[in-house]
Amino acid sequence: MITLGIESSCDDTGLAIVNPNGKVLDHITSSQHEIHAQYGGIVPELASRDHVKKFIPLLNILLERNSLSIKDIHLIAFTNGPGLLGPLLVGASLAKALGWSNNIPTLEVNHLEAHIYSPMMTEENLKPPFISLLVSGGHTILSSVDLNFNIQTLGTTLDDSAGECFDKIARKLGLSYPGGPQISKRAESSFDNNFVFPRPMIKSNSYDFSFSGLKTHVINVVNQTELTNKNINNISFELQNAIVETLISKSRKASNELGISNIVITGGVSANKKLRDEFSLIKECNAYFPDVKFSTDNGAMIAYAGLLKSKTHKFTKNYKIKPNPSLTL
Repeated sequence: MITLGIESSCDDTGLAIVNPNGKVLDHITSSQHEIHAQYGGIVPELASRDHVKKFIPLLNILLERNSLSIKDIHLIAFTNGPGLLGPLLVGASLAKALGWSNNIPTLEVNHLEAHIYSPMMTEENLKPPFISLLVSGGHTILSSVDLNFNIQTLGTTLDDSAGECFDKIARKLGLSYPGGPQISKRAESSFDNNFVFPRPMIKSNSYDFSFSGLKTHVINVVNQTELTNKNINNISFELQNAIVETLISKSRKASNELGISNIVITGGVSANKKLRDEFSLIKECNAYFPDVKFSTDNGAMIAYAGLLKSKTHKFTKNYKIKPNPSLTL
């Protein structure tokens, strides 16, 4: 069964094809960073319009370079939430229109679940159970995944996500959008850090996260600091350290207390080199990351998750369009 994956939860237009074994045959992603950079964040209406503009040309490119036609597709998996309503509507409408006009069944995919399973696309030996840390611009969720792929949320952010904290501090520092990669880049040039930031809720018995206080603390520091290149580098370095240490601490706590040695780290922030390096140093746990190209939103993870879901869920040729922007795990 050849599965087509369609991703449009936010500002990445993603399409991919996977074979019956879950191998990614090809994928294509178009980012909208240049469109939204001038506004310092995502403008939903502009994101929706760009998805409309790009989906069909990208789909044609994907099919043509794999010598396929839409008639060769057996299943269409698409992101149904969570995300921005406008972009979700575009992707869902494309999936349902392609399904209806070509008599292909469609399957709704939870964007968060797709992220959680994404390392399995390249890590062939990775199987549940495992601890999942999903960390992105919109989410910071710690959960456990059992042998039957049932996901239990252990903790989530009580306010800002880790990625949101990165982006907002980057904007305050005058760095370009998206902020996370810019913070990471500037942190690499820090050699004599003189800032100390809190590690939020790191001593709490809870698995929950909270980055709003850290964000406010750093903003207050920035307001009282001359923003020389040196200070920007040092603030970036300490902010990154604070977030990484917090994420790792909570993940190790869950791993130790639940007796699950495998930890899967996904979402856009999982591309952060510091986070990857620090997790690799933990001897008592096995850390798994998606390939960097699959860390951010992409169609491959949607197609893969759709294929997994098709093995346990009955699906019909239902072409109603009902995206769920507030969908959770």
